[in-house]
Amino acid sequence: MDEQKPQEPVKQLTDKELEAILRQSERKTEFPAVSFDEFTPPTYEEWVDACNALLKGKPFEKTMYTPTYEGITFDPIYTWRTGPSAVDDILPVDDYPGMGDFVRGAKVNGYKCAPWGIAQACDETLPKENNELLKHEIDKGSTVYNIRLDTPTMHGVDAQNAKHVGNIGVSITTLEDMSTLLDGLDLKKYPIMIYCGADSMRMIALAAAALKAKGEPVENLHGVIGANPLAQMAKAGRLRQSLESHYDDMAEAIRWTTKNAPNLRTIFVRSDIFSRGGANAVQETAYTFGMAVEYIRAMLKRGLSIHDIARSIQFGFNTGATFYIEIAKLRAARQVWANILEAFGADEADRGAVIHARPAYFTKTIFDIGVNMLRNTTEIFSAVVGGVDTYENEPYDETVRKGDEFSRRIARNVQILLQEEFGMLRPIDPAGGSWAIEALTKEMAEKVWAEFQKIEDLGGMKKAFEAGYPQEQILEVVKKRFKALDLRKDRAVGTNMYPNMTEVLLEPRPEDTPALKKELSEAAAAYRKTIDKEFMGKKLEELEGTEEGRLDKAIEAFMAGATVGEVREALKGEESGVEGIKPITEHRWTERFEQLRFDTEAYKKETGKNVEVFLANMGKIPQHKARADFSTSFLQVGEFNVHLNDGFQDDEGKPGSRWEKCIEALKAGCDDQGTPYDCAVICSKDDTYPEDVPALAPKMKEILGNGTLFLAGAAPKDLEKVYREAGVDDFISVKANCYEILRNLQKAKGMKITEKEVN
Repeated sequence: MDEQKPQEPVKQLTDKELEAILRQSERKTEFPAVSFDEFTPPTYEEWVDACNALLKGKPFEKTMYTPTYEGITFDPIYTWRTGPSAVDDILPVDDYPGMGDFVRGAKVNGYKCAPWGIAQACDETLPKENNELLKHEIDKGSTVYNIRLDTPTMHGVDAQNAKHVGNIGVSITTLEDMSTLLDGLDLKKYPIMIYCGADSMRMIALAAAALKAKGEPVENLHGVIGANPLAQMAKAGRLRQSLESHYDDMAEAIRWTTKNAPNLRTIFVRSDIFSRGGANAVQETAYTFGMAVEYIRAMLKRGLSIHDIARSIQFGFNTGATFYIEIAKLRAARQVWANILEAFGADEADRGAVIHARPAYFTKTIFDIGVNMLRNTTEIFSAVVGGVDTYENEPYDETVRKGDEFSRRIARNVQILLQEEFGMLRPIDPAGGSWAIEALTKEMAEKVWAEFQKIEDLGGMKKAFEAGYPQEQILEVVKKRFKALDLRKDRAVGTNMYPNMTEVLLEPRPEDTPALKKELSEAAAAYRKTIDKEFMGKKLEELEGTEEGRLDKAIEAFMAGATVGEVREALKGEESGVEGIKPITEHRWTERFEQLRFDTEAYKKETGKNVEVFLANMGKIPQHKARADFSTSFLQVGEFNVHLNDGFQDDEGKPGSRWEKCIEALKAGCDDQGTPYDCAVICSKDDTYPEDVPALAPKMKEILGNGTLFLAGAAPKDLEKVYREAGVDDFISVKANCYEILRNLQKAKGMKITEKEVN
């Protein structure tokens, strides 16, 4: 047999080659007709009739449409040219990825040639340990050096003066710390990512100084070392120095990187403060763009070009729990941002938004913490479909502690699985052409633009913060979220639904902060013994007295031995004139239910007692089981002690004897000492309640005294008054306010209540 010639490898088109082909295809306007005559498409009305047959009397309009916190309603079906949700006219048939308004993606070839970056955050406190973790992450599949700083470092506070060293990340005080952190990292191959808080100039200077000290080229730095001063102002209520001073530093950072490290971005506009405050997707996107536009105007005022500014901005979004909304959000975000930059005169090549994303911390829980893995998975999936440049998937235990080897591995491997096992690198714009996603993208873009215009009408983001507008808008949404959770319209598995009563919470494993602070302080002191303090003082004086070239002067000061705190003092501009800004309070959606449960646990630990619940289960198991199970799960959300039984039945020939058995069991109390129950729930079917409730409720209420008597299920309007007059205090049903009922039972028991304010 003839030997087969080896196949030549398929040539991979470059971005420019593919873009040229796509632009050429735009000129083709005539296509062969395609007939679907063999199919008879049903009308929208026929589809509705088929749905109504399955709904069995439930109202179509109420059942089949789903409202969201964004003011967008999910339609039951999105179709082509028929029905109220026809979307044929909005399909992006003339748009291609990587061009135009970028709705279909930032890159022409999607993820095919350049997968999204796996940017797992490294948050070890000590620089050496964080360096080891960075290398380990790359070895295991990460593709970005994502360095998380602790709060003191972001604020420019040296370790020896810090209260909470290493609280959320690595502590950096000296050039030696930064050199240790970056030691052995391949910064030419892998991008770096550092969020610096209000000011990025110190960290850029320190990183550059570390490279210079080792003789490595500074231009190797690429990725983002970015600042976001408005977000820090919204978080704390004020800044340590004026925004104008921060903007001066921001402009200096752009000028320096444009010349020395052109692939390093210096403005990291992250949405965390809005997402963690409970904002909806429209608010999160619009307010993030509001901050970015404020930065653009400040930089233009300082003489920078829109080209250099646009190339310096990177966004950071949080992906929440509503799958299709999050896909639409990212697609709409690129479209809106492209239009904003077009208005500023940016070239098309500069209009593509660079987007980093992470799962929303707001949606994560402490109880049944393993479910966070599932939440993170759906949130990263929506981000990948919507289109991101980099993603950091958080460890499932982030609500309790810093991640360990297991939780980090799980988080990282979700991304690797999506890339290598699930084929998510193959489709370009996987959501493109979906009638539902395209319709949602259009509506999302319109709403984001409208909310962004409100910020513009207020004079920009700074003035909007001063007026309290974003704060109040977000507060309205978070209150709605909490209300929906109270009523269990929104369900957090393991928290307000299906609690695990045998769960043992994860150990927080707090770090030994005093010991870490001592180690870091001693290392800094030892390093300082080797420096020429007179020379260092001279460099700090030069830094303090210069207006231009300050970043180069900061590099020199760090190389002379100055600390982060000393450079901050030398760079410090005028004090902040911003006072009285209402901060945006960070929340998690389940925090109130978690605190409720913690209050029960504290009471149990202190007194050995709990809320004791009696189930008045009437009849055989099939008669009461559904409502008994529902009531049990409802009350166990508060970690109350629910006493189960198989039901009280009539003896043969003795109708009504089930009531006597039930009353005797209630009288006997919840233990051998006859401890009285705190509440009771009558559980049966609606058709037995007219007989059971009048016979049971008065006697049960008499035994309970000040205790609470519930009826399982929502009473018909014509019988609610009858049941209440018989002694029923409240009803446990799908319409009941779970949080309110459980809190009232705790108060009646005498528990100490800890409420977190929603403001």
